[in-house]
Amino acid sequence: VAGENFDQSPLRRTFKSKVLAHYPQNIEWNPFDQDAVNMLCMPKGLSFRTQADNRDPQLHSFIITREDGSRTYGFVLTFYEEVTSKQICTAMQTLYQMHNAEQYGSVCASSSCSMDSLASSIDEGDATSLAKLQRYNSYDIARDTLYVSKCICLITPLPFMQACKKFLIQLYKAVTSQQPPPLPLESYIHNILYEVPLPPPGRSLKFYGVYEPIICQRPGPNELPLSDYPLREVFELLGLENLVQVFTCVLLEMQILLYSQ
Repeated sequence: VAGENFDQSPLRRTFKSKVLAHYPQNIEWNPFDQDAVNMLCMPKGLSFRTQADNRDPQLHSFIITREDGSRTYGFVLTFYEEVTSKQICTAMQTLYQMHNAEQYGSVCASSSCSMDSLASSIDEGDATSLAKLQRYNSYDIARDTLYVSKCICLITPLPFMQACKKFLIQLYKAVTSQQPPPLPLESYIHNILYEVPLPPPGRSLKFYGVYEPIICQRPGPNELPLSDYPLREVFELLGLENLVQVFTCVLLEMQILLYSQ
């Protein structure tokens, strides 16, 4: 388990994640920092879900800044896949049995209750609500399907967010689709790693993803630096007044710290 979150039910806990594979194995000018990439890809750790939970894919990005000021950009698509290991499913059920035993023991110890008195004190409506709550926050190996979080990450020298996002989404669709893509997945990964160059300053580049072509553009020497992040999201996250205040602080050269979960 990642961190001390044993008070949470097992499906609400986070677990330690690890890098399963990365390609290429090593780049001389950009060594792979496994611990940093692992932490930044899954900052909250590995998580589990059941069919009752929301499992929509999510995309986020990160920046690794080195001592010399050079930057590397990461773009991550996190999704959930079904757990096929019977051992892990059994372990999750065991965790729930232990958690429920501890919770029931602490409740009864604090109220000196018995099952009979507990049942008699709950009317039918409360019992239905309690049953729904227990159903949502429970796991039964014979009834539920267990899913675990997994992510694919693309690390680039420039922040081509939209191009990376489109490529990762197409790659995810190819992984989850019942109809296989025209070529093996390794072909698309090899193409973007070894055959798609960085566009020269002031030029655009069109390359092929899994299903559709993808275009990225690099600003020229006399243009503003590449900023491929949608400005609309900043307004949605901060709001107009906060954004004006932040912009004012930037113009006044004040130090700014943004904190988020």
